[in-house]
This record gives sequence, C-alpha cells and structure tokens, in this order.
Amino acid sequence: MSTQTIDSIFTRTERERCLDAFPAGSNGEFNFPPELAIVIERGDGPHLWHTDGKQYLDMSMGWGSVLVGHANERVINATSAQAMLGSNFACVNRRSLELAERIISISPACDRVRFCASGTEATHYCGRIARAATAKSKILKFEGAYHGANDLGVTSLFPNELNDFPNAERSCHGVTQTAADQILVAPFNDLEYTAAIIREHQGELAAIIVEPFHRCIAPIDGFLPGLRRLCDQHGILLIFDEVVTGFRLAFGGAQQYYGVTPDLVAYGKALGGGFPIGMFGGNRELMQIVEEHRMNNEPYVWTASTLGGNPISCAAAWAALDHLEQPGIYTHLHELGAYLRDGLQRVMNEQGVTGQVIGDGPLAQFIFSSEPVYDYRSTRAGDRAKARRVLLGLIKQGIFLNPMGTKLYLSTEHTFDHCDTFLAAFQQSLQHDIAISD
Repeated sequence: MSTQTIDSIFTRTERERCLDAFPAGSNGEFNFPPELAIVIERGDGPHLWHTDGKQYLDMSMGWGSVLVGHANERVINATSAQAMLGSNFACVNRRSLELAERIISISPACDRVRFCASGTEATHYCGRIARAATAKSKILKFEGAYHGANDLGVTSLFPNELNDFPNAERSCHGVTQTAADQILVAPFNDLEYTAAIIREHQGELAAIIVEPFHRCIAPIDGFLPGLRRLCDQHGILLIFDEVVTGFRLAFGGAQQYYGVTPDLVAYGKALGGGFPIGMFGGNRELMQIVEEHRMNNEPYVWTASTLGGNPISCAAAWAALDHLEQPGIYTHLHELGAYLRDGLQRVMNEQGVTGQVIGDGPLAQFIFSSEPVYDYRSTRAGDRAKARRVLLGLIKQGIFLNPMGTKLYLSTEHTFDHCDTFLAAFQQSLQHDIAISD
C-alpha cells in the first residue's frame, strides 16, 4: 500500500471506509442503507458505542451470541487467563474436555460430542451423520428456518415463489438444484401436513431438522412431541438446531423447555459467551460414525475443525454457563421478554396500528399484520415495508438492531428500564411512520 493510500484512509470517515471495504458496508444480512452504515468501537452490558462516540441500546446482542452481555466480567477473566496459556492446539485440551463433560451432563440427547467453530458447521455435520446412519439422502426442514450458511440452512430460507410443499426453493444463487432436491420442506406447526410428507418419502428421508423455537415462532402444543413420534414410527432421525435456543429458553435449552429429546443436537452462538463456538452431539451409536478408525468403511463421516474446541472459546463458554446458572437468571430473562412483548403490543394498540407480537423467553418480534402468525407464510402477510421503516427509525434513535426485521434479542444485562427506553423509541418511530404515511 502506498503512503498516499494510507494517508487517504485516515482522512475519510469510518463509514466511507466501511462501504469501500465490505459489500453493502456490512459483514452480511444487516442491509443498512449507506447513510446508516455503522462501525462499532466497543460494547458493555446491553450497550454499544459507535466510533463517533454515539451510544446504542443493543437489541441484537451479536445476533444472540452475547446472551450474558458485552464484556461480561466472568468471560473476560476466563479468556484472559487462558490466552496466557495458549489459544489453540487443534486437539482435545483441558478446557474442551471439561466443557464437553458439562454439556453431556446438561443435554439429554448427548452421550458424546464434538466441537466445531460455528453453528453452521454443527448443523451441517448433524445432517451428514443422519444421512450416513440411515443410508438415506433427504432431509426435511421447515419453511423459513435458518440452519446456518450451509446449503441446508439457506434453502427455502426466504422463499418468494412459495412452491407447493415439499418442493424446496433455492433462496440464493450458488446453491445447486441438485442440493435443493435433497431437501424436503414442510410448513412449521402443521403436524398433519408434515406426517403426509413423511409417509410419502419415508424410504428416502434420513432426518427432520427443526429449530424447536422456529425463528421467533413458538411451536403449538403437541407439535414437537408429534415430530418425535413420527420419527420413531418411520425410522427417521430428529435433529434439534439449538444454536439459538440452547441455554436461552432454559439452562437445558429447548430439550428441557419443551420436554422433547432429539437424536442429534447442534449448538452454537448461545453457548459461547460472545466467542465463536459450535458443537454437535448425540447418542454413542450415532456419534461413533465420526470415529476415524472407521475411515473407508461404512458408515463413516469425516468431521474435524481447526478451531473447534479451542481453549479460549471453551473458557468463555464455561464462564457463560456459570453466569447463566446463577439463581433467578431464567426468571429474569422470561419476565423481561414478556414485559417487552406486552409493551410492544400495547404501543401498537395505543397508536392504532394493527400488528402481532411473537416470541418467548428473551426473544420478541413485531409483525404488522392482522392475521395470527404460526409459520413462515403467515409472517409474509405482514407489511414488511412498514416494518423496515420503523426499524430504521429505531436505529436513528440509538437502538441497534437488524433492519431486516428478524428477532429482537435480550440479554441477562438488559433491565425493565432498558425495555422502557426501547418502547419509547418504538412509539416515536411508529408515530413518525404514521405521520409520513398520511
């Protein structure tokens, strides 16, 4: 780089540099308009600070990865101490062994586990193990579900054509039709329709993968137990994607919260205390499929991760679990989430705006629709243009969130006062949108 180029960097704003360095000025999915491209300097608890000094109330929390709050003292102390002892060995280490044993004691699905570096990898490996274990090629997912940035995760993520079920839709280029053809798609919360798909395709269906709490939509009573029964009846594996729900809805995750145990489970962001981590596990029989002495024999699945189980991420996860295991934490998270969701509905009612509020635990989402929301297609009935205007209005008032309209995340460090701050900004943003729409 020339001296002239270096000098020019320091005469331009971070926003200008950001827009030049990153496609659309982000690392993916935020889709800020150029004038609102944000460069973060630091975070503490439930707050972030822009490089220009502006403070934001964070309602994204690293897409939910910082459940224990930014710069959590336990996490800082644990990772700082471990950094002095080495950052990565690409091998089982004391930190990863202890964390693995702790997760096995918490997760009903897990007799054995392996680490990777992200939830995307964890769900990918679960799908691969299911195919190997059953000698079948297809996996059923639910329309609108995100299972990471792999082919399974993004297929039928944001479908526009709304194909007849169970035909999948490639939600982005780069996913081959061949890959999409190995994925069957069902409507979430419709057990009868899902059962019909399973009966028709049971000879080629390896597994069902589900976010037990689907994006921000709760399962209706009987849906998850029904999936468990269908899988048992038809020799299909059930995979829980607990990347979001693990340790968020309850210390034992969705398995504890809903009382349903899958065959395989994927963990990720909610485990790491803000550090990158992924983990997948299952019973002994399934997990022996990844043992390397089985290489070149059937069935065998190759899994490995250079950074999976690195001691710094494992130290962070252990500290985060210690924080979450404190008395009253989950009571606080659930009361806080209920307060926020009730407040969102109240504000919309007071402003004469028709809308639905969905969510559970420390999660919430508002959808400007008069219709109940129970699956992906019912979310599409909402006024997405209005939602984007309101979300961008919140950002302008110092609320950091994803303007694409995905869920709001609360952390253990949010308070009822923080929720009131958000609700006041939400009211102002709604009023402004009403004024410009009249």
